[in-house]
Amino acid sequence: MSTQGWKRRERRWAGRGRGSARALGVFAAALWLGGAAPFTAPPARAAARDGLCTGRLVKVLPLPAGEGEVRVYKSRARVCVLTRTSRPGERRRMAVSVQPRGGVPVADAGRFTRYAGPVTVGAISRCVYVRGNVAAGSVDSGWFLC
Repeated sequence: MSTQGWKRRERRWAGRGRGSARALGVFAAALWLGGAAPFTAPPARAAARDGLCTGRLVKVLPLPAGEGEVRVYKSRARVCVLTRTSRPGERRRMAVSVQPRGGVPVADAGRFTRYAGPVTVGAISRCVYVRGNVAAGSVDSGWFLC
């Protein structure tokens, strides 16, 4: 092969390595950023309204005057709380909140027909404080699940 043929072939392949190195760098950055996610603590959040709490029922806090109850559920990693009224149908002021020890409370409040919440927090080996109310009746749990 002549010298001209080799030079043409080298020019044709010269730019191929830079694009793949850039793609590899982008892939490595995405892998590094995505790989850190499993090691961070999950944020506290309000649970979806259409599904109720999962886990086992660990505590029922009755509200005064038969207004309703606050139900506390615990799964392996999460605590889920909701306030239910004893008279569904009419819109009433309701609220529920749950706070893990050392964390911020997560709450749901408004005028609802059946229940406020559910709200969930991560609570592996952590105490929680639960509050709930329906109309004028309210209840709180104090720290428990320690």
